[in-house]
Amino acid sequence: MTLAWLLGRPGVASLIVGARTEAQLVDNLGAAGVTLTTEERARIDAVSAPPLLYPYWHQAEAAHDRLSAADLSLLAPHLKR
Repeated sequence: MTLAWLLGRPGVASLIVGARTEAQLVDNLGAAGVTLTTEERARIDAVSAPPLLYPYWHQAEAAHDRLSAADLSLLAPHLKR
């Protein structure tokens, strides 16, 4: 499931799999045919999101009303609604 998630991420053009057996390889290649639901993608996004480092967490907390489009491309998922 996570290989299918990675294939659907913006900026990911290919994956390198590290299969040790033919069964693992077949399983990994099957990810190309998996379609994840919006909920599945959101759940994987949530558990895989790295925490914000300083100064980004500070911007999200203290300047959320003054963020540029470039700032929002990184910080939007971390803003408290």
